[in-house]
Amino acid sequence: MDKPKKKSDLLVIVKAKELCAYVMTVTQKSPKQFRYTFTSRLQNLTLDILENLMRANDVFLQKGDTAALKVRLNRQHSAMSSLRILSFFAMLSMEQKCILPKQYELIASLASECQNLLGGWINSDKRRFGE
Repeated sequence: MDKPKKKSDLLVIVKAKELCAYVMTVTQKSPKQFRYTFTSRLQNLTLDILENLMRANDVFLQKGDTAALKVRLNRQHSAMSSLRILSFFAMLSMEQKCILPKQYELIASLASECQNLLGGWINSDKRRFGE
């Protein structure tokens, strides 16, 4: 008997989960003086990114359904904006010595990878479902 196939997440969601987990781990060790500024912002941004990607993925699209496409695109663009903001706040966090340079590099690398994957997803949706 065949095993049921497990629904796998989109690669962008997998990478966003990695980014979120890493940011949560790194910020646990940040100096207390940054707890309510950089630490909470970095953590909340990664959660927002993940939430928007998952909500966008849950929008069912059919050819010609422009309303659903707009909902998905809005979620995708919100995630993209949050990724850009996260990269900027990570840089500021490094400059203020909230996180280490190597930690910033990994956050920036994961965020960039998510941006590229998300951009591909957006373009794919636009091609497939038309805008």
